[in-house]
Amino acid sequence: MASPYIELEVGERTVKVTNPDKVYFPEIGATKRELVEYYVSVGDGALRALRDRPTNLKRHPDGVQTEAIYQKRMPPRHPDWLQSVTVTFPSGRTAQSLCVTEVAAIAYGANLGTIDFHPWQVRASDVEHPDELRIDLDPQPGLGFDAARRAAFLTREVLGELGMTGFVKTSGNRGIHILVRIEPRWDFVEVRHAGIALARAVEARDPDLVTTAWWKEERGERVFVDYNQNARDRTVVSAYSVRARPDALVSAPLTWDELTDADPRDFDIRTVPARFAEVGDPHESIDDRAHSIEPLLRLYAGDDRGDMPYPPNYPKMPGEPKRVQPSKARSDT
Repeated sequence: MASPYIELEVGERTVKVTNPDKVYFPEIGATKRELVEYYVSVGDGALRALRDRPTNLKRHPDGVQTEAIYQKRMPPRHPDWLQSVTVTFPSGRTAQSLCVTEVAAIAYGANLGTIDFHPWQVRASDVEHPDELRIDLDPQPGLGFDAARRAAFLTREVLGELGMTGFVKTSGNRGIHILVRIEPRWDFVEVRHAGIALARAVEARDPDLVTTAWWKEERGERVFVDYNQNARDRTVVSAYSVRARPDALVSAPLTWDELTDADPRDFDIRTVPARFAEVGDPHESIDDRAHSIEPLLRLYAGDDRGDMPYPPNYPKMPGEPKRVQPSKARSDT
C-alpha cells in the first residue's frame, strides 16, 4: 500500500511530503508536515545560512525519539534539480555532498526526515577555503544558557577590538553560536588557528568562566569554546535549524540586544515562523562584509603554546601536541 502524501509548491518546485501526519516531536505533537512547512516559512533565512554550502543531513525518519542517521553524502536517488558538490574528508576520501541552492532543497531534505542541517564553513565555489569563522560556546554540565550568554558578550568584546562583527544565535539547546564572515583566503588549518587564537583571547578575559581545554576532565564548570568546529568536516547546526528534541526548539538568530534577556525555550517550530514574519532575519546583513583573519593569525603566531588537539577521527596533524588524555598520560609515566 502506497504511503499517504501531500504536495507543496516551494518556489518553482513541487515537493512531495510522504506520511505528513507522522508525529516527529512527541512533546508538542508536531508532525512531519509541520516540519517541512516550518522550513518553507523561514525559507529566506534558512537559505541564507545554507546557500551554496556542502550540507550534512541529520535525519530522524521516524521522529526525534529514534536514533539519528547522519548523512554526509548526497541521497542516491534525488530530483534532477537538486545540486551537489565534491568535498574532501580529513582521511583524504571524497564524496558528493548536498549543495543547498534553493528553499525547495531544504524542504526536500526535511521530507527525508532531516531535523537539523549541518553546513560546512565553505561555499561550493571554493571548498578548500572557509568563508566563515565559527565560535561554539558550550556550557559544561552544571551550567546553563546564562553562562553561555556571558561568554558570548565577552566574545563580542574581543571581536570588536579586532574590528570584526559576529552574528549570534542560540544553539537550540543551552549553548550559543557566533558566526563571523571571513575572506576565503585561508585554508582550514589557518582558519582553525584563528579560532584557537580567538578562543584563547576570550578565555583570558575570564578564565573562571571560559575554557579552551579540549579534554573534558580539565574543563570544570565552565563554558568550552570549541575551536575544533573550524576544522575540516566539522559542522555546527545552521541558523533556523530545528533541533532533534521532543520540544522542537530552533537554533534562532538573534540581535545582540535580544541576547541580553533571551530564553532559548521561546524559539521553537511554532513560534519562530511568526517571529520571522514580524521582525525578519536578524542575520540579513551577515554577507555584507567579510573580514580578514590576519589579526588572529598574528595572535596565534605569537603564542608559545602553539597548536591544540584535533578531534579523535583526524589523522595526526603537523604541529599538533600529543593527543592523549592528561590523566592517562600521567598514569603512563
